[in-house]
Amino acid sequence: MSSFAEMIENITPEIYQSLKLAVEIGKWPDGRKLTQEQKELSLQAMIAWEIQNLPEEERTGYMGRQECQSHAEPIPNILFKSNDTLH
Repeated sequence: MSSFAEMIENITPEIYQSLKLAVEIGKWPDGRKLTQEQKELSLQAMIAWEIQNLPEEERTGYMGRQECQSHAEPIPNILFKSNDTLH
């Protein structure tokens, strides 16, 4: 595989679930501990896969529409502008 994007294209739902579990518990299925670099790369791969394959409300970090208790206006999403998404 020559690029990160190509790698993401080759992740199956089963591989995604394995990566997700490994990040959650900090260990690979065989019990070996993930290094910090492995955690970071696995999380990046998970998030990239989710962007391509899951609806927004099922993705890692989704918090739903946020509203300020003292105002009726929604709190803007400061991480992404709506035109920054890939879909």
